[in-house]
Amino acid sequence: MHETASPPFDPALAAWIAALGERLVAAAPLAGDVSPRRYTRLQLAAGRSAILANYPDEVRAVLPRFAATTRLLAGAGVRVPRVLALAEERGWMLLEDLGPATLADWRGRPWSELARWFAAGRAAAARIATLPAAGVRDLNPPLGRELLERELEQTWRLHLAPRGLAGDAALAAALERALTALCAALAAETPVPCHRDFMARNLMPLPAEPSLAVLDHQDLRLGPPAYDLASLLNDTLFPPPALEEELVAAALPAAAERLSYHRAAAQRTLKAVGTYVAFAERGAPRHLPLVPPTLARALAHFARTPEGAPLAPRLAPLWAPAAPAAPA
Repeated sequence: MHETASPPFDPALAAWIAALGERLVAAAPLAGDVSPRRYTRLQLAAGRSAILANYPDEVRAVLPRFAATTRLLAGAGVRVPRVLALAEERGWMLLEDLGPATLADWRGRPWSELARWFAAGRAAAARIATLPAAGVRDLNPPLGRELLERELEQTWRLHLAPRGLAGDAALAAALERALTALCAALAAETPVPCHRDFMARNLMPLPAEPSLAVLDHQDLRLGPPAYDLASLLNDTLFPPPALEEELVAAALPAAAERLSYHRAAAQRTLKAVGTYVAFAERGAPRHLPLVPPTLARALAHFARTPEGAPLAPRLAPLWAPAAPAAPA
């Protein structure tokens, strides 16, 4: 019988780990954003480790969905952390530990090195899109017009309107109409399975380069075909134009597909701005430095859509704000 860990470990957790044939040696909480979920790296005997995901009552229903998306993605050849054990009644899930650094943590490395990892990300996004739609349809509400518009409403309420970035009444009304039309155009496309948050912070480089594991995939759903690629290339790490063009051309060679990419990137980046500001208001300001470059990318993509092209020159002098100050 394995020796169980002693305090300060949770005795129930130590007992659960022992029942799995392991011994808990140490535990270190991992940094997160504002989700109720909590992650802890568990050091086990013989130098092994695992990640404990703790889902409190208010999000416990997500646990079986995460297990379901793990099976779907792994079956499609998408590398995801293995679920080692599940105690659904306690909200515990033990996951394979794939390392300490996501692709986002590689910020500062040269793009000559990062390019192959982004190419691997593009390939993973393409595999996700080939999942059978029927197997994804009932997991989560689709990323359709209602949800796309609702995401932008948060950005409007928390950032554009308070900082005067929507301009005068006439420009604000025109911008609102343009964003509504853009979301409608995205929603009119035949949807495909999307990760929904397919970004550098959710991609883990693996030793067998250039291979990536995909994290945080419980929001898998149907959505616009270019959405995951737009997320990959416009969140946290921003590829230089030549690399972006190369990756988009490889994934979306047709002109109509290219327009879909710019629409999806405009919506996604604007949505991300609102998310960063919302996180800061809830006590997690570390993404605020991303607001200015993300807003700049939003404008660049918006300008390449028929909805945004007439408005971009009028928005350009407004959409060059400094990052909002972190809450005191």
